[in-house]
Amino acid sequence: MRCLYRVRPYELEKGSANALHRKWRDICIDSLTSEHPKYRYAQLCRGIVEDFDALPIDETLKKPRVGVVGEILVKYMPLANNHVVDLLEREGAEAVVPDLLDFFAATIYEQDFKHTHLGKGWTASASAKLGIPALQRMRRPAIEALKASKRFDPPMAINHVAELAKPFLSIGNQYGEGWFLASEMAELITSGTPNIVCIQPFACLPNHVVGKGVIKALRAAYPGANIVAVDYDPGSSEVNQLNRIKLMLTAAQRALHAQVATPKKPQPPEAPSICLPHPKVAML
Repeated sequence: MRCLYRVRPYELEKGSANALHRKWRDICIDSLTSEHPKYRYAQLCRGIVEDFDALPIDETLKKPRVGVVGEILVKYMPLANNHVVDLLEREGAEAVVPDLLDFFAATIYEQDFKHTHLGKGWTASASAKLGIPALQRMRRPAIEALKASKRFDPPMAINHVAELAKPFLSIGNQYGEGWFLASEMAELITSGTPNIVCIQPFACLPNHVVGKGVIKALRAAYPGANIVAVDYDPGSSEVNQLNRIKLMLTAAQRALHAQVATPKKPQPPEAPSICLPHPKVAML
């Protein structure tokens, strides 16, 4: 997902990114179901990243990056979010969807807070202190492959993600996506994705309170953040969802064009510093 969404909006041959995705999807399935798989896990990670790194794309094309965050089911299931990633790409944007494993990492990470502040037993703290390093070891082959690539960025460590949430709300806010929803938006903004679609099912109270509740504070903390909250429900108007996303994209395109039209002016080199003697020393 991380590789596919990064290159598909810029592919030179239409359908080439999806074809490459299907190729590696079949290889991954075979590695899980075959008694004698051809590729090991680390080889799979390197192969996927290297293949998508080599896919011919238009390197000169600039498109606004739009992050997708929100309630976990609606965030990842295309049928639940009316294929929001396809919509963003049709409208000339690049979709950025944080990794699914980050959600599980956040669930493990917050167990230590439950022990220190909410009365949970020591096993909760132990699960966090042992679980996070274990999860990082599992992800290491993928992270190393992404770090070695020229197009892709590795995911941020969960403890750094948590630090981004703390200026806005407590880690104790754990109902629904809780603090993690706010931290994901902050992570996207600070990593070059200022445009965000925050999506949730209709009447999903935790995400309405946390997601919509921190948007104003995020905009104040990060000038230029372009965030829209969208509700998804079988009875809600798809036209209304589309209009809200298109308004956000209009602002994103305007900001991108302004950035391209007014590149940063080259700064003159700093004058060399001159250390003058203290007046009393000069008098002597």
